[in-house]
Amino acid sequence: MPRGRNKAATLLIEDQTKRTKIIELLTRAYWMELETVMNYLSHSVNLDGVRAEEIKKNLAQDVTTELGHAQQFARRIKTLAGSTPGSFAFKPDQDYLQPTSDTTNVKRVIQGVIEAEKQAIAHYNQVIAFCDGVDYVTQDMVIQILGDEQEHLREFLGFLKEYEKS
Repeated sequence: MPRGRNKAATLLIEDQTKRTKIIELLTRAYWMELETVMNYLSHSVNLDGVRAEEIKKNLAQDVTTELGHAQQFARRIKTLAGSTPGSFAFKPDQDYLQPTSDTTNVKRVIQGVIEAEKQAIAHYNQVIAFCDGVDYVTQDMVIQILGDEQEHLREFLGFLKEYEKS
């Protein structure tokens, strides 16, 4: 092995450009999950009203799932010889999921969750496509996480359907 080459990187993905791109995609996924955790946590505490209870309970449970996804992304970034960034690198972009002064607007929260899940699904499909033939371990991990996000989306589409009936 030539001097100066990162042995870990060589063992994983030979193409440095592709490895760097995968780390960038995983880092974006990591931030998406952490921002979702913050917003779900906020809504699981802030929502008011009888109709909000089921949504609050669901979001509180999903905080754990989403945090687990962020941890998986962080570990994979490290495995690929990358470095998981700290909070100073965070740039929020989930304007559709921000808490508002109307803590009884459950429908808006449901719509925000749906949008967050759709954005995650779109990004994870991009990661899966990029990793095809390059990094099957990352691809498999993201496929598993994608399944979780699809289930969550379906669940919240059901909640929205119910809220639109009333």
